[in-house]
Amino acid sequence: MSKKIYLFSTTSHPETKHINSLDTKFFTPEIDFSLYDSLIITSKQVIRALEQYEKEKYINKAALCVSMQTAKSFENIGGTVLKTGSGYGENLGNLITKFPKEMKWLYLRAKNIASDFVTQTKELGYDIDEVIVYETFCSKSILKTEVENDAVLIFTSPSSVECFLKNNKIKDTQKIVVIGKTTAKALPKNSNFVISAETTIDSCVKIAKTL
Repeated sequence: MSKKIYLFSTTSHPETKHINSLDTKFFTPEIDFSLYDSLIITSKQVIRALEQYEKEKYINKAALCVSMQTAKSFENIGGTVLKTGSGYGENLGNLITKFPKEMKWLYLRAKNIASDFVTQTKELGYDIDEVIVYETFCSKSILKTEVENDAVLIFTSPSSVECFLKNNKIKDTQKIVVIGKTTAKALPKNSNFVISAETTIDSCVKIAKTL
């Protein structure tokens, strides 16, 4: 009998028991999109936040997207993708340095972030403004969840790990799959885990099914 696979994410997958990890509160600060050449988008929540604004004011701004999934979400609302990262925030800093320092970037972000690529890139002389457009909270679902002792647990963000650990412990009998290195860092020390080959939920599920 195959082990039950729990997916702690804001996005579901049909081959798992999905536990929504985060609830989101959106903000609509005043933004003059005409001041910027390009956007920096690091999550699907940013795209949902953008939809609170008049589309014609931002849709002509090409975006630097953190991953293929985020890029597809931006394209789905009619946006143009400038470049796509490998799924890690740290990688975006390297991509920005490929462009002229005269470009003006708008980084639309969460209140709390795991990567500090903007500070490092700005120190190199790149022009980036940051605007907070959403905030996330541990969902009631993840705080109340109970998982089987021999389950496979998939974590898709550092916050999904942190929220799960508020009321649960990871047992030695459970297998862990994480979507990337940043998520892995949020696990307790000495945890045994597998990092997905690609920063996608599909890739995580494929690995989980082999454990």
